[in-house]
Amino acid sequence: MLQTLIDVILPVFLVIGAGYAATRAGYLASDHIDGLMRFAQSFAVPCLLFAAISHIDLKAGFNPRLLVSFYTGALTCFGLGVLGARVFFKRDWEDCIAIGFACLFSNSVLMGLPITERAYGPDNLVGNYAIIAFHSPFCYGVGITTMEIVRNRGNGGPRMVRAVLTAMFRNVLILAILLGFIVNLSGIRLPGAVDDALALIIRAALPTALFALGGVLVQYRPEGDLRAILMVCALGLLVHPAITWTLGRSLSVPPDLFRSGVLTSAMAPGVNAYIFANIYGRAKRVAASSVLIATGASLFTVWLWLYVLG
Repeated sequence: MLQTLIDVILPVFLVIGAGYAATRAGYLASDHIDGLMRFAQSFAVPCLLFAAISHIDLKAGFNPRLLVSFYTGALTCFGLGVLGARVFFKRDWEDCIAIGFACLFSNSVLMGLPITERAYGPDNLVGNYAIIAFHSPFCYGVGITTMEIVRNRGNGGPRMVRAVLTAMFRNVLILAILLGFIVNLSGIRLPGAVDDALALIIRAALPTALFALGGVLVQYRPEGDLRAILMVCALGLLVHPAITWTLGRSLSVPPDLFRSGVLTSAMAPGVNAYIFANIYGRAKRVAASSVLIATGASLFTVWLWLYVLG
């Protein structure tokens, strides 16, 4: 078990830690980190997702039982986060939805992909890509729709639909995934030079994203609202993977897809949790602190889930 921590999890967190240390020491300024993250999230990772979706075996990867087990867990944690923030912490509904979104959005790309790859190899990421293909549309769809319903008290139908669609189709990750589906389903073959260029960019995607994630975390300070933050961490790191594991077992999800589902659901909230809170100006401190604390805590909780998965 200790060897799993050293071989699989620790290298990922060392790259995150290197980004954190370099930024904290002042070697890299926040503008540098913003540039690295923009390259990773807006260019390199979209190239990775496009290439993966365009080549994935859709029949093998898009297993309904995998998607049901993962997204049932995600939606349940969103609901528990919203209700917990309302009942236990007496937050207003808009704050509650921002907190619930932090419970909903696992860091499926920046952490889920590299940890699963190191644990089970690059040929066992089909389930990860299947989840990622729906992740941003599903999570932003749930979060934005719920927030707009609350803000407009159910009277802003056209405006709500427009807000949801605009937010999703401005997301370059979603556009890359859609293009990948088009290429896959149409049977278009990209020129060899384009494939080679994509391969070069893809190699830089995850290391750059992890390093930049460490730099971004310097901006966050764990302060105040500790009970709400701990609730987010518990739901995201323990409850979501527990639901995915239980449903995956009962639905007999194939082993490789099952592992991808449980590990992806066990990831800390992604930076998107803070981005969502920042868009609406709600529960920003809870979202930012949850990303920081849960990312650190996941070093040990992911180790636990890898042990459970055997």
